Amino acid sequence: MPIRDTPIWLDRFPKTRRPSYPRFKGDSATDVVIVGGGLTGCACAWSFANAGIRTVLLESETLGRGGTGESLGLIREDFDASFRETVQAHGLRASRTMWQTMRRAALDMAAVLRRLEIRCDLQPCDFLTIARAGSENGRMLTREYRSRRDAGLEHSWVKPAALKRETAVAGDGAIRTHGFSIDPYRACIGLSATAVSRGAAVYEHSPVRRIRAGRKGVQVSAASGTLKAEAVIVATSAPLQDLRALRRHISVSDTYGVVTAQLPAAVRRELGSRASVLLDTEAPPHTLRWLKDDRALFAGADQGVVADRGRDKALVQRGGQLMYELSVMYPAISGQPAEWVWSSKHYESVDRLPFVGLHRNFPRHLFAMAPGRHGAAFAWLAARILLRHYQKEPAKGDDLFGFSRVL
Repeated sequence: MPIRDTPIWLDRFPKTRRPSYPRFKGDSATDVVIVGGGLTGCACAWSFANAGIRTVLLESETLGRGGTGESLGLIREDFDASFRETVQAHGLRASRTMWQTMRRAALDMAAVLRRLEIRCDLQPCDFLTIARAGSENGRMLTREYRSRRDAGLEHSWVKPAALKRETAVAGDGAIRTHGFSIDPYRACIGLSATAVSRGAAVYEHSPVRRIRAGRKGVQVSAASGTLKAEAVIVATSAPLQDLRALRRHISVSDTYGVVTAQLPAAVRRELGSRASVLLDTEAPPHTLRWLKDDRALFAGADQGVVADRGRDKALVQRGGQLMYELSVMYPAISGQPAEWVWSSKHYESVDRLPFVGLHRNFPRHLFAMAPGRHGAAFAWLAARILLRHYQKEPAKGDDLFGFSRVL
C-alpha cells in the first residue's frame, strides 16, 4: 500500500464538500483585514464578525490547508513551554496569568465549537507529559511539576507505576493536564462558515503583497486588489516581505507526522488504555495521539528546513525514523506499516511562547504568530486578545503576549 503524503484530515475529507471562496478583486474598504485563513484566521474572523465589525479574510491558497491541516488537532490547556523557565524569565505573576489565560481559551473554544454545532469530532482527553525511565529528564520534569503546583495550577503528578498501568510506557512519572482533541480542518471550515453567516467576507487564492500603515489606517495590497482598513491582523507566521524585521524573533524548522495503519487487536492489547495524548521531553520532542479508528498519530523528528527538491526523500527518511521511535516506545507496534506521512513548518519564538498582540514598530498591526506546539487553543487565545485590543478594552495580562515581552 503506497504511503500518502497528504495530512490525514485533508485526505479523508470529501473533495465535493470542501468550501470554495472567490478571489479578492478590485478596491474596497472595511474595518479589519485578516491575513491568513487557517484556524487562527478563521477564529479571528468569527470573533470580529460576531462583534459586528466589518471583516475581510484573505488566504493565499485555500482555507485550512497549511499549518491547520498539518497539525495534530489538539486543544491544550497549557503551553508547550516550561512554566519554570517562564517564571525565571518573566516572573511568577506574569507566568501564572499567561497559563491561566490559555486554560480559559481552551475551555472557551470547546464551548463555542459545541454551541455552534461545528462537527469536528470534539472529545475531551488528558495530556501526559512524560519522562522516559532512566533519563535525565525525570528530575527536570519533577522540578517543572513542583513549580506549577506551587503556582496553584490545576495540574497533577502521575507516579511511574500508575503511568505504566495507564499507558504501558515505562517512565519516571508524568504531568497530567487536560484538553480536547478535534479534527482541525473541520473546525477551521466550520468557523469560516459561521463567520460568513455573520457578515465576514472570505477570499481564497488572494496572497497579500504589501501592507502599509498610515496615520488614519492601513492599506493591504493583494494580488488583484487593495483593501483599506482600520487595522490588519497578521494570523500567519509565514514570512511576509513587509514584516521581515520580525523574523529574528521566530525560528522555523520542519516537523513530521505519521499515521499508522489500523492496529490489530493483539497489538492494541499491549498499548494501555489509549485514552491520553502523550508528550515526551526528548529533544526534539514527540507527540502521540490515538485516533478513534485504532490508528496512532505520532509526530516529531524535527530538522532544519528542507528545500522543496528534497521533500520526498525527507518524508521517506523521517517517516521511517518516526515509526522506529514509536516501536521503541511500544515494541508491539514494530512491523506495523504507516499509511500517512507529511511535513509541516514549526514556528517558535525565542522563549517558546506565542506572540499575540502589538509591536511598537508596526502601528495598526495585530499579530498572532509563533504557534509552536501550543495546539488549537492558540487560535482562540489570539482571537479573543486581538478583539479586545481592537476594541481598546484589553484584559489584565493581554499585554504579556505581545512582542514587548522580549523587546
